[in-house]
Amino acid sequence: MKSDLTAEASTTIHAPAASVWDALVDPAKIREYMFGTNVESEWREGGPITWKGEWKGKPYEDKGVILKMKSPRILQYSHFSPLSGQPDKPENYHTVTIELEENGPSTKVTLSQDKNATEEERSESAKNWSMMLDSLRKVVETPAEARR
Repeated sequence: MKSDLTAEASTTIHAPAASVWDALVDPAKIREYMFGTNVESEWREGGPITWKGEWKGKPYEDKGVILKMKSPRILQYSHFSPLSGQPDKPENYHTVTIELEENGPSTKVTLSQDKNATEEERSESAKNWSMMLDSLRKVVETPAEARR
């Protein structure tokens, strides 16, 4: 039985929204904060997006479609992972929504992921997204030279 439990995570980044947005769509920066994943996308609504890498010792190649891009406010995409064990059908795709809200010198980043099947899955997703957002914050707030 499928339920629609939504995982949520947020953080505040001490940088303008444009800097945060840049990190959300720059594959080199994404690799730094998203567990070493390699992302490919044309970054346009309706265009594909893929993630390739290794998670918990297993190689993966996830895929989705960019659903909404409103720079520098909202990035939304679908996401499917074969590692889920689910068939590649539309009902097994998550929707990930990342919203940016600039507040003076800082930007609040709020992320949600729908279609978690169980409370345990929702909790695990929220934990993973929180770790990713913490890494995003560090990448954006730390000068490139200091991250090398």
